[in-house]
Amino acid sequence: MCAQAMLNVQRLTQTYPTAHGALTVLHEVSFSIDAGASLAIVGPSGSGKTTLLGLCAGLDRPGGGSVALADVDIGGLSEDARAKVRNEHVGFVFQNFQLIPTLTALENVLVPLELRGERGKEAEARELLGRVGLKDREDHFPIQLSGGEQQRVALARAFINQPKILFCDEPTGNLDGATSAAMVELIFGLNRERGTTLVLVTHDLELAGKCQRVIRLKSGRVISDETKPVVAGAQGVISGEAGV
Repeated sequence: MCAQAMLNVQRLTQTYPTAHGALTVLHEVSFSIDAGASLAIVGPSGSGKTTLLGLCAGLDRPGGGSVALADVDIGGLSEDARAKVRNEHVGFVFQNFQLIPTLTALENVLVPLELRGERGKEAEARELLGRVGLKDREDHFPIQLSGGEQQRVALARAFINQPKILFCDEPTGNLDGATSAAMVELIFGLNRERGTTLVLVTHDLELAGKCQRVIRLKSGRVISDETKPVVAGAQGVISGEAGV
């Protein structure tokens, strides 16, 4: 494991019980990604992409193998302990936004800080909403916002606690072409400016190609792992290997 690794995954396996017996959705996946780097996880539906993303972010506990996030082995932690690690280090943009319907856009962005007991950050939240083009929509509730606007609120919320690593699950999957392009620019722009490690799941190969590394899954196994040559002076280096 590289000393700078933000995420280190080793022989990660996940199996779920079904009526027809055990179903293994991930088979001994291994890789590491360093601070400031970008990684795309691609593959057909049912290949294990979202399961892998959730395990890496500490949303679930792995059945086998290990996940170290910001040098913390999160696999054996309790739910409360994983939640603490997530709140300290992780931003997450969900495909279905997961905004709280009874809160305004501004209040939704402030939720991660509220969970940390931090107050008085409204100016920072407003600045982020301005960055995502929603300066005049901060008092609107999710039902009053379009899908693209809700996704931008989710992005601002993901960055409010200045996460060390951002996980995105199909960040452009529900957006039209123009809104999708704007979202991509926002994600990679904030990644460059703040040095936030980026891990995204996508069906969009053009979007995946913007990342420094692309891992392809099929039936829960890594079938390819491609890294672009590192450009001198570029932020972030990716290392490790993916295996089955």
